[in-house]
Amino acid sequence: SLISRARLHLGESVSAHLVNRLDRETSGVVLIAKNSVTAGELGKIWEKRAAQKEYLAMVHGTVSEKSGVINEPLGKDVHSVIAIKDCVRPDGALSQTDFELLKNFTRDAQNFSLLRVIPRTGRKHQIRIHLAHLGYPIVGDKLYGHDEDAYLALVQNRLSDEQKRMLILPHHALHAQSIGLNWRGRD
Repeated sequence: SLISRARLHLGESVSAHLVNRLDRETSGVVLIAKNSVTAGELGKIWEKRAAQKEYLAMVHGTVSEKSGVINEPLGKDVHSVIAIKDCVRPDGALSQTDFELLKNFTRDAQNFSLLRVIPRTGRKHQIRIHLAHLGYPIVGDKLYGHDEDAYLALVQNRLSDEQKRMLILPHHALHAQSIGLNWRGRD
């Protein structure tokens, strides 16, 4: 695991703690504290939702809006056979995601958009669900993409060549680009 590797790298004298996490296939910035005091201080910043996170996402389709705000509540997807899958639902938890269009492009006769995405709340799979709900699933997303069987196929080690072709990428194209926070009086 990431924390195990960090502990190996830092040595036995350091007590490394993960401050934030990313979904399994999401790349990018992860904050690791080198001691429990710092981990506690940073954890309080996370609990207060005072950290600003920014992501890059490559999605299927041509996004026409230059920017937007997605205000859709999220909760368990009771219609899915996948236990960890959530969805937009009226009785779900309030969730807000801002996005900005960076670029539209075409590759191999398919349209894509590159987005800058800022989650204002921290729900599980929030960015992935919100973008898919708008009709712009993240490229390579096995769970919220075009076919949730791709996720089952992955965990059951039966992902077909056709499913791989439809996914385009082996991992979903969501990257945690930056984290901003006020730390001990400094931004």
